[in-house]
Amino acid sequence: MTRASICTIGDEILIGQVVDTNSSHISRALNSLGIRVTRMISIGDEHDIIIEGIESELRRNEIVIVTGGLGPTKDDITKHALAELSGTQSYRTDERQLEIIHRILSSRGLDILDINIAQASVPQTCEVIPNKLGTAPIMVFRFPEERFGHKATLYSLPGVPFEALGALQDISDDIRKHYQISDIYHKTLMTFGIAESALSKMIEEWEDSLPQDMHLAYLPDALTGVRLRLSIYGGSKEEQEARIEAEIAKLRQILGDAIYSEHDDRQETCIGRMLAAKGKTVSAAESCTGGMISSLFTSIPGSSEYYLGSVTSYANSVKTGVLGVPAEIIEKHGAVSEECVRAMAEGVRRITGSDFAVATSGIAGPGGGSEEKPVGLVWIGVSSQNGTEAYRMVFRGDRKRNIDRFAANALNILRKKIKNELNY
Repeated sequence: MTRASICTIGDEILIGQVVDTNSSHISRALNSLGIRVTRMISIGDEHDIIIEGIESELRRNEIVIVTGGLGPTKDDITKHALAELSGTQSYRTDERQLEIIHRILSSRGLDILDINIAQASVPQTCEVIPNKLGTAPIMVFRFPEERFGHKATLYSLPGVPFEALGALQDISDDIRKHYQISDIYHKTLMTFGIAESALSKMIEEWEDSLPQDMHLAYLPDALTGVRLRLSIYGGSKEEQEARIEAEIAKLRQILGDAIYSEHDDRQETCIGRMLAAKGKTVSAAESCTGGMISSLFTSIPGSSEYYLGSVTSYANSVKTGVLGVPAEIIEKHGAVSEECVRAMAEGVRRITGSDFAVATSGIAGPGGGSEEKPVGLVWIGVSSQNGTEAYRMVFRGDRKRNIDRFAANALNILRKKIKNELNY
């Protein structure tokens, strides 16, 4: 199987000033081609370190994709390092990229400076794929088998995410021309409500019995739960799908309702799919989650079909004045209580006219807790015409992690109620 490495270049990544998003996009593109990504590394803006790092990756992998360090300023030194790595000190002007540079800068009303023109200058040893979205060309260096023990190709892309992403189709086409592509198949199951360690114990026997060429990965996330990814590299796609499906059928019997999707979905997407299919609606009343549930729903295109809105009732006066929570409930039981979230869920369902509603009230921290009501406590209420239920949960984490868990568990409880009542 063809192996690949992804290298990002730039001190700004190493010091945390810029978040690397290119590697994940490139990795997904390579996986879709059937190429196994073995490593992702970041390298600083130092000539010798760039050469040393990339040369090491070329020895390990048939394909290395580099992003960054190709701009017009003096600190962008990748091009010169790659020229040395490929054994040349000679440069040529790529006329196709030069034409694009003139067009882009002219369209922006900018003067064309010498440093802009210099971006069309490339090492004699490279091929060029024109970058239609920016001024730095995509450089392709091909190395013979005797250099690294295998045929190797180095692709150098701009670091600007918009440009790097735009180059992926051209890179993919070039890879198909020069490499024999093997099939790779991934199957993803989304689970919620079982911690990673407990989940591992539950499926330990099943996992131990997997064929040697199947690989299971656990990918936990506070908002989405534990993603299980089963992979096979090599073989025909039809055979891979059939074999993985046979193993997934066994897993369904073990995990049951803890599996909420067999695609790379999120809970809010699954909830929306169920509601849209049945012509039903939902709303939210949020206190401790501060609008996060609403944000998760409205991040989905077309969610207005089933998501009616929310009341972020952070203050008790909004709970009583807008949602209609009786003042005596808060006086007697407090805002973080079963009685309060029940009333909140019923109140927002009444106001919006939704079929379902979810409500949250809790203590995210770091302060505000007590022995009776500790930091990390949340009450979650769900309501429909068939009744209202409330659930108490306690988590341990910082404020952000607690809020994420509050929202995620509220969605999980809501999802189960909707699924049961709609017989989905």
